[in-house]
Amino acid sequence: MDRLVKADVKEINLVFTKNQKCSTTCRLTNLMHTMSVAVSLNTTNPSTLSFTQSYSIIPPLGNKSFTILSKPYDHPPIGTPPDNVLVRSSMLPTGKASQEDLQRLFYRPGPHIFKDVTIPISFVGPHVVEYLISSSVVKTLETAFVLSKAILWCDESELTSLLKPAAMSGSSYVVSSLLDSGADVNKRDLDNDSVIYLAVKSGDIDTIRVVVESGCEVDQENDRLLHVAASMNRVDIMEVLCMGYLDLDVNQVDSKGQTPLHIGASYGYVEVLEFLITLGCDPNLVDHSGWSSVHWASWNGHLDAVEVLLSASTYVKYAVNKEGKTAYSLAVEKGHSDLYDVLHLGDVLHRCARKGDVEEMRKCLREGANVNGKDQNGWTPLHRSAFKGHMDCVKVLLSYGARVDLVDGCGYTALHRAVEVGNAQVAMVLIANGAKANMKSFVVPIELELFKKYPSVAVEKA
Repeated sequence: MDRLVKADVKEINLVFTKNQKCSTTCRLTNLMHTMSVAVSLNTTNPSTLSFTQSYSIIPPLGNKSFTILSKPYDHPPIGTPPDNVLVRSSMLPTGKASQEDLQRLFYRPGPHIFKDVTIPISFVGPHVVEYLISSSVVKTLETAFVLSKAILWCDESELTSLLKPAAMSGSSYVVSSLLDSGADVNKRDLDNDSVIYLAVKSGDIDTIRVVVESGCEVDQENDRLLHVAASMNRVDIMEVLCMGYLDLDVNQVDSKGQTPLHIGASYGYVEVLEFLITLGCDPNLVDHSGWSSVHWASWNGHLDAVEVLLSASTYVKYAVNKEGKTAYSLAVEKGHSDLYDVLHLGDVLHRCARKGDVEEMRKCLREGANVNGKDQNGWTPLHRSAFKGHMDCVKVLLSYGARVDLVDGCGYTALHRAVEVGNAQVAMVLIANGAKANMKSFVVPIELELFKKYPSVAVEKA
């Protein structure tokens, strides 16, 4: 005979409640027909668990229940390896013994002591799951096993209530386990935050995918998912959301009337802006204060963001907010001088080039206008001055570093535009400053065009 008693369970599950004692019982049965058996119970971690009675006597074929107690803890005492109940036994022919006698009996090692059974102990229930979520310890096979055991002792309402903190923590494994066990992904509480909204806030892409694939529904009025992703500079999250929810409104506004584009612009997240514009986000929309995305990008000094937004809507920079301020006004107010050109000075410079206003052109260039800035047709101020034949403007622009090799939207340089309208003297100045007369990008080489119109003009080949 290798054992004298048997237990009625193969494992012991303690339903853990925070800061409260928890307990459970197990029953041992004496396998001896004619003799009483003394039993001893202890655990591998006696500082955590105890018994109401560690030593006892079970009559022949009788049984006895034992209560296992856990001290109150603010979190479950989960260890690796997990605790076990160790059951030892010894024959007791007299059938009688005091607690001191039993203690001495089991204190002495020898063949009279049977090591009957080792019963693993698990802490289970919603408070265990809550602890695993909050501490983010579900990273090993052991803790994953603890989670799976704990979840089995949760009902549907408990599973559902645990789903939100799991999503918020960004624990994709926990979220997936809760959903597989019956948590309701579309249950909303009084706060009205959805599981997908909390998953997006967590920033964990795997958790977001799990929730999207679970069939979580989006409330277009309350779930501002793209706003959150935009504030985090997470194009990858926006891609997952747009693939999972094809009807997602990219121009949805929040309580301030702002679209996701406003949010991305205020932070200067260029990739976010490019992605949203590709989806159809409208850069011309204004919030409740009359601020466009360009207003916000300008206020915060984000040059690259401003350029992206202006490429999608050239005229939005002229819009005024409720205070009557343009994006340029806001940039000046905040001292973002690197924005002056793209928001205002560039337009002034092009206007000077068109009108031939040399003095205003010099002033504009001194204030920081980009001498090589292009308009919507790809024309630089040099293109415009050359086309209009404003020789003095051409010379000023060249003195400020205007490039003669830049091409417009049709592939033409300023030299070609000068020749096109017969401004021979301007053309000669451009050539003298390095403009090439026979660039391959021209439909008709400039050298040939010049000789056609002005046979007496000698043009040196570049």
